[in-house]
Amino acid sequence: MSATEKRTFSLPAEQAAFIDRLVQSGTYATSSEVIRAGLRALQERDAAVERWLREEVAPTYDAWKANPDSGISPEEMAERARKRHKARLQGNA
Repeated sequence: MSATEKRTFSLPAEQAAFIDRLVQSGTYATSSEVIRAGLRALQERDAAVERWLREEVAPTYDAWKANPDSGISPEEMAERARKRHKARLQGNA
């Protein structure tokens, strides 16, 4: 493991209690382990977003810029979003 660096943080009572519950339940041995796990999850999520932007969003944008007529209208995009939202509310997505 790499060298560690001691830090001090202030947390809202709700988050502090959550950490305490995780340690008391035995899920984690220390509060530091909880924080490290949370930071790893945040790093993984950020990496996934970066990958999505690079691999899906940027190529889609580039394709649209090359041929704007191939895109959908703002109205169609809004309708698709409404349908997806409705499906999620109904538990179908």
